[in-house]
Formats: sequence, C-alpha cells, structure tokens
Amino acid sequence: MKPYDIAIIGTGPAGAMAAYTAAAGGKSVLLIEKEQLPRYKTCGGGLVFRGRSRLPFALDGTVEKECREIEVYFEGSDQYFLTRREEPIISMVMRDSFDSLLVAKAREKGAALVQQCSLLGLQQEEDEVLLQTSTGQFRTRYLIAADGALSPTAKLAGWEESRKLIPALEYEVRVNSEDFARLSQRTRFDVDAVPYGYAWCFPKKNHLSIGVGCLKKQKINLKAYYEAYLEKLGIREIRSASAHGFQIPIAPRQSGFSRGRVFLTGDAAGFADPLTAEGISNALYSGELAARALVTHGNAVRQAGESYQQLLEERLLPELKTSSLMAWVFYAQPQVRKWLLQKYGQRGCEILTDMFMGKKPFPDNLKQKLTDKIPLLRFS
Repeated sequence: MKPYDIAIIGTGPAGAMAAYTAAAGGKSVLLIEKEQLPRYKTCGGGLVFRGRSRLPFALDGTVEKECREIEVYFEGSDQYFLTRREEPIISMVMRDSFDSLLVAKAREKGAALVQQCSLLGLQQEEDEVLLQTSTGQFRTRYLIAADGALSPTAKLAGWEESRKLIPALEYEVRVNSEDFARLSQRTRFDVDAVPYGYAWCFPKKNHLSIGVGCLKKQKINLKAYYEAYLEKLGIREIRSASAHGFQIPIAPRQSGFSRGRVFLTGDAAGFADPLTAEGISNALYSGELAARALVTHGNAVRQAGESYQQLLEERLLPELKTSSLMAWVFYAQPQVRKWLLQKYGQRGCEILTDMFMGKKPFPDNLKQKLTDKIPLLRFS
C-alpha cells in the first residue's frame, strides 16, 4: 500500500487545520482520532478574532455566541475596563461541534479519517514513518502530532518534557434564566481571582462556561477558588454543572518542533498564549504552518523542518516570547501592573484587545521599552 503523504494524530484545531491545508495543497492526508467524533473536549471554547479571521471557510452555525464586549475586573481593586468592537472579539464555540466542522472541511478537500484509533508506536525509517495503531499499521511520509497537552506522539518520537504546564478547572454550568440573562451579555475576566491567574465567565448558547486558571505551576485548590468566584458572580441557583480539569502548555518546547519526519503543532508543541492561556488560535495557525512547510518542501526532510521553524519564527514564536514577558509583568509584578494600568488605563486595554484580535502587532523589544519607562524594574 502506498504511504500517505502526511498522517496527523489528533483532530482538534491544529490537526484539522493541518489536514485541511495539506489536502488543499494536493497531499494525501490521513487524520487519526482516538475517539468517535463528535466528542466533548475540555476547553473554554473562546475563539479570538485573529484565529477566526484566518479560517478559509465560514463556521456554519457552530458559533454559540459572538461577544463584542469584554469586561475585566481586578481582585481587591476598583480598576475595571470594558472594551467594545464591531467585530466579535471572541466567538464562543463548543469544541465537539467546532472540531467536527473543521474535520468535515478537511475531508471535503480529500483528507481521510480513521476514528477510535490510538497510536501505540512509531518508527522513523529513511523514507517514511511506520505507525502502529490499535486498528493496524499505517505508513506515512510525514507525521504531524496534534494530540494536545499530553501528546503521546511527542513522547513516542523522543521529545522530553520542556513545556510549562499550568492547571485550569472549568465547569459547564446551567443557571436560572435571570442569572443567565444577566451574565450572558458580555465575556468577563477577573484577574487575581486566582493567585497568579484569573477566572472567566464565557456565555454560550444556553449555559455558561465558568473557569479558573493559574498561570504558574503550583499546588493550588482550584475548586475553592471556583466556588468563591460563583459567589462573586452572584449566581443564586445552579441547575447543573459538569467539572473538567486540565493542563495548558504555555511555553514552547525547548528542543525544537520537528525531528526528522515528525512535526509538533498546537498544545503538543506548547503554543498556548502565556498571558491568556488561549490556545485555539495558535493551534489553528501552527497546524497551517506545518502543512505549508510539508506541501512546499516535502521532498526534502531537512528543508521541511527548517521551513517550519522559519515560518514559526516569522510571527508565532516572537509573539509567544513577548506575551510571556507581558504575563510576568501582569501576574508577578502587581505594583508595576497597577502603575501601568493607572498610566495607560483604557488606552492600554484597547491596545491589548487589538493585539489579540490580530489588528495590531505585538510590540518589538518590549523588555527594553519597559526598562526605559521603569528603570528599577528587574527582569528574572
């Protein structure tokens, strides 16, 4: 049997977007999913505009709510910001329907799909990768790992853990009609509702996604902070709630993103944003970049890997570096943050909103700019 040009492990945003791009580029593509689609996926489901705007197709009814207003509160402070846009700043999706749509679009371009199939082992050979799975053996010229934060593919391919994994806890919550009407008009973030982190309230079609996350790896009782957040939101009645704990990788792997014929994308690579922990947009983008590199340079392994690295360095990796610095100032330097918010206030909020919508580039040389403005600031 002739090997596939590209096999992809995982059908989340990174994997599905890689499949769509590669199949549209004329490559034979195999998507491998360990579960049966559609399947629930733990995720806040907030698709920021910069991710949505890159999609080459409409979302066809999978958006549960478009949020054009975002409010940000700060624990123990009277600082409050509200930002509005004509376009949806965040589009709320449920990952079962969103991921299924992306896979359907990839299949329309010719990608094949195997479900309820787990990767058990892989072996890189000179001209291909042999995949041992729960449903048999597959052969492929290249393999893209898009299997999330745990990424067994990366482990099987020899990567050691070097990402920064942070804890988060989210509940899909149904409340009474009065509370839902009150809390479903805007997306809400509460900074410092969790030490070195934040809480969020995302309105969906007929329920709320409420969560807490800590952007520092530490031992923490997130459930207690979640319960305190419910009180802060003034929710009087919870009709149902399902809890989902997960980890988010907010620092890229230190040992590269390709090894021979295996490429890492999305959470498997550690591409979630360090300031917000949002991962969908960079998952979509990295999946697209990996596929572009393989479509263009698939005949030369080394050149394909170098091309992927270069594409990442054009925008994604510099943005992650800048965002990591912003996260350090925002969460670990509360006095500096307070000064910056007092000085720049609403204007700073508008700039951040434009950055994460993709309307404004991330600042160059942020460390030097901060040092010039705050001479006593010392970077760790």
